[in-house]
Amino acid sequence: MNGGNGLGDRQKAVLVLLLLAGKVIAGEFDCIIEPSRSVDVRAASEGLIEKVWVDRGDVVKSGQVLVTLDSGVERAATDAARYRSTMQGRIKTGESRVEFSTTKYLRREKLAGQSFISLHDRDEALTEKRLAEAELVEARDDRRLAEIEHRRLSEQLRLRTLKSPINGVVVDRLLHAGELADNRDLRKPILRLADVATLSVEVLMPLDAFGKLAVGQTADVLPEVPVGGRHKATVKVIDRVHDPASGTFGVRLELPNPGLKIPAGIKCKASFANVTARPATPPGTVPRSETRPPVSPTPPKL
Repeated sequence: MNGGNGLGDRQKAVLVLLLLAGKVIAGEFDCIIEPSRSVDVRAASEGLIEKVWVDRGDVVKSGQVLVTLDSGVERAATDAARYRSTMQGRIKTGESRVEFSTTKYLRREKLAGQSFISLHDRDEALTEKRLAEAELVEARDDRRLAEIEHRRLSEQLRLRTLKSPINGVVVDRLLHAGELADNRDLRKPILRLADVATLSVEVLMPLDAFGKLAVGQTADVLPEVPVGGRHKATVKVIDRVHDPASGTFGVRLELPNPGLKIPAGIKCKASFANVTARPATPPGTVPRSETRPPVSPTPPKL
């Protein structure tokens, strides 16, 4: 029984050594967790904010209405353009004139063939018929232009309603109902959104790790306390331009975030199975390769 207990202690010691060795093989590197996308919501045109439908911390979906601007003038102009695009008066008048002038011309053409009227009268009827046809074409063109104008004003009216371009959360709300949304002021959007359904993990790697990573490779991400845990991420970007001052390069990981359990903007550690973290040299110590044996002083000559 005692021998069995001793063997168990040795096994535990071996396991501890293996775990420590694993930590050395799979190095942990500093990283930060960020939203995959951040969007500033601004108005396409200047206008008074009528209502902001969301607030800070709200979860939004793509296409959801976020802000409506006052649009009374634009709505009236759109209604007028829609009415003009459906008007039939000028077209009906043009069709009647074409029908009448065509009948008149055919009658005079027959009379001119029998020499009852002059060719001049016949030519006048033909000209009147052609002018009526041209007026009908112009009336139809005007209605077509009215339809295009209606579409243009409808698009302007649509821009008075701001919708979410992403699935995410509202990070900040900078303007409220009654304030002026100025599309020329880029420093102050109405809302700030962040896509946190998928997170980006920015990792700082030493130069000797370059060539050991590949796009599509998996890595472990360990968020700082109190989030904690170990989460799988995928390498998406490996920087090809390095920083010579710090001897590092950047790597971006893609981290799924189902249920939005992991917040963005926190520090973390990233672990790659095939990359070893370089051990830090304690301050004030000299590397082994640079140590030299002490030189004994030369005895004075007698």
